[in-house]
Amino acid sequence: MQGHDGRACHLAHIHSHPAPAGTTHTAEPVAYVLVPARATAKALAAEFARYLGVPVTRRATQAQITDAVCHTHDKAGVRLVLIDEIHRLNPRTATGAETADLLKDLTERIQAAFVYADIDVLTTALFSDVRGARLAARASPVECGAFPARLGEHEPFKELITTRQAALDLRAHRPGTLPRHASRLHQRTAGRIGSPTRLLRRASITTMLDDSERITKTSLDRIHTTRPWSRPNTVLRSSPRSAHPVRAYGKCRPG
Repeated sequence: MQGHDGRACHLAHIHSHPAPAGTTHTAEPVAYVLVPARATAKALAAEFARYLGVPVTRRATQAQITDAVCHTHDKAGVRLVLIDEIHRLNPRTATGAETADLLKDLTERIQAAFVYADIDVLTTALFSDVRGARLAARASPVECGAFPARLGEHEPFKELITTRQAALDLRAHRPGTLPRHASRLHQRTAGRIGSPTRLLRRASITTMLDDSERITKTSLDRIHTTRPWSRPNTVLRSSPRSAHPVRAYGKCRPG
């Protein structure tokens, strides 16, 4: 649910800080960073840079990239930083320790709220380590529920399925088929956002193997799934270290 809540934060910021008449809005209040596998401090800094299009050369040092990242994030008006796959940071290794220290430095220098997302965040190596305790002490854990089938006049899960369907590359699949079965898919996956992705992936592979290349209710029902989505998803959210409070949406991408 990071994308959903990040968008809500983005729209709220744009609404409260409208662009001057005759100009377009250049603010980027929300940044999303996916922790790379076996991340080094420099690689993580480069991920922060990549999101806002900060150029990074091979000869650039970690310090140079970090300075550029902090300057650009504040210049762009970033107020919420979503960090996903936080379990990939392991401060029990030398490389992981340096990366964790960089993350702490970024929270000090970027005037934004940070949200660390994953499954069972508090049990990850980062937040069960002495270094991570410093980050955890500044944040509040939030347990994320399932993706709702309906939220007021909106149908978030149906919108999710529509997005997933648009990414399908099946020769004979009929657009609009999957959203019609959103209720059934929500029931089967318990509303966990990663579960329909896995289900549709398996269904797609099956239809390619039998050469039908079309997902239907019948083909979905043939896919047997376990229920790995029962584990709770949590995030840690921290307040920005500035005089201007910002609402941090502490929800994550379930599944």
